[in-house]
Amino acid sequence: MSIHAPIAGKADAGFMTSYLDALALVERLHRLLLDVIKDEFERVGVLEINAVQALLLFNIGDNEVTAGELKTRGYYQGSNVSYNLKKLVEMGYMHHQRCEIDRRSVRVRLTPKGREIRDVVAALFARHAEGLQTRGVLGADGIDGITFALRRMERYWADQIRYIY
Repeated sequence: MSIHAPIAGKADAGFMTSYLDALALVERLHRLLLDVIKDEFERVGVLEINAVQALLLFNIGDNEVTAGELKTRGYYQGSNVSYNLKKLVEMGYMHHQRCEIDRRSVRVRLTPKGREIRDVVAALFARHAEGLQTRGVLGADGIDGITFALRRMERYWADQIRYIY
């Protein structure tokens, strides 16, 4: 039995095929986004950080956060975020400071160098948003529909995880 074969009576075959296509597309889109960011960084001559680290800087923005907060927000996995935060601090893109209340916790924020990277990513995303609209690829209704559907899927998956424990 194939891992992609629906369980008899449990899922409509057409819906199951569409669901698996959507899952594969989400994976491909994430990898493609990382490639687009990597290409932009090569174009502007920023070679010392990778696309995942650049997204991390973008998502932190002007906030001061802990690694735990980033994981709780659902942006990153534990070892991934810890490793990347450490590297970004070492390279001067982030400041880190022990929390006064909980000495085990470290709070991080962007340095001016980190804000420059955040701005490069923000400008890239702004160009993408404008290009999607001006070329008629996707309008406001389309992007809202996609976002709405993905949030519903996110809630469904999060509920599935909660029910396991």
